[in-house]
Amino acid sequence: MWIVRHGEKDLKNPSDRDPSLSPDGQDLARELAALLQPKRVLAVYSTPFKRTKETAEPTAYGHGVIVQTYDPADPAALASSVLRQHKGGGVLIVGHSNTVLELVEAFGIKRPMPSLTDDDYNYLFTLAIEGNSIQLLTSQYGKLSSESH
Repeated sequence: MWIVRHGEKDLKNPSDRDPSLSPDGQDLARELAALLQPKRVLAVYSTPFKRTKETAEPTAYGHGVIVQTYDPADPAALASSVLRQHKGGGVLIVGHSNTVLELVEAFGIKRPMPSLTDDDYNYLFTLAIEGNSIQLLTSQYGKLSSESH
């Protein structure tokens, strides 16, 4: 299972409360899809916002699944549902800077860092679930955030 934050959002219109991805964000979404292409992805989840859906869609499309939406305010419900429906299967969950670490915790793992900043777009949290044991691997993909500015 993989948990990521959406790619960079388009900030051209500051009054847009639901912006799409920027060109860099679109590139990152494609890089995520390429990274997960050889994996077995059974389901893809996203919050109902454009930027999260646009981050999830290339991976979902590449694996022939649809993006399912979830309520970012209830990470425990999503974790419970994912564990029940996809135990041991590959699942991508796309969230936000203020929900990704909460999602990691909802699966019973201690958060690997205190918080994500507004510039942290490329962390990949991989949860390996075997029986009742869950291990977390934190990595980065795509361009490192310090290089994307």
